[in-house]
Amino acid sequence: MTLVVTGGSRGIGAAICSLAAERGYDVVVNYSGEPGPAEAVAARARDHGRRALAVRADVSSEDDVRALFDAAARLGPVTALVNNAAIVGNTPGRLDTYEVAVVRRTFDVNVTGVFLCCREAVRRMSTRYGGDGGAIVNISSTAARTGSAGEWVHYAASKAAVDTLTFGLAQEVAGEGVRVNAVRPGLVDTGLHAAAGLPGRLAKYAPQIPMGRAGEPVEIAEAVLFLLSPASSFTTGAVLDVGGGR
Repeated sequence: MTLVVTGGSRGIGAAICSLAAERGYDVVVNYSGEPGPAEAVAARARDHGRRALAVRADVSSEDDVRALFDAAARLGPVTALVNNAAIVGNTPGRLDTYEVAVVRRTFDVNVTGVFLCCREAVRRMSTRYGGDGGAIVNISSTAARTGSAGEWVHYAASKAAVDTLTFGLAQEVAGEGVRVNAVRPGLVDTGLHAAAGLPGRLAKYAPQIPMGRAGEPVEIAEAVLFLLSPASSFTTGAVLDVGGGR
């Protein structure tokens, strides 16, 4: 089983790669920045006895996405994809303070990137193209429901688009051996918050979560691995909230 994880070098993506390797997947760790963190994630996968590659690609680039999947084929037919790569695009603020270039780049990565990766995966997995089937999990966000007012409305809108893409694609390929689902994480303890200029965001919002805490990346990874696994064989077009009740 070969799994491609976009944005796999840190946070939720890294947790998905590590847990997938434990569960028997060969892993392709996609990244777009420095190679060190991605190579470290790939090394941990190899420690579990699995094959792993770190592959640099900008998911918003059609050529890069094709090259990513061509590289993945070195490990065997791609049977699973997790679209995790995403950006918030800027320090938080109201919609009327944002530059259009920031919004366009956010949608290029968060929506066009998911589209391109799903397209390449379907062309390899679907029985329509001679594949043996597979599973796709898109990483959305509970921001798609809450709107992220005063912070990242454009990001929330991009994740709502991911939800719709998930449902529509799932219907298109349900009869071709490909299942398509999404996971909507809530507040999760990763480096994203500090990198976006909000180091205190976890402490600020955790009290609003019914469970009283932020989630851990591995908790999101567990939901993803369930949706990739045969345990969810009759599940497609689903969007699973993993947000501690919020």
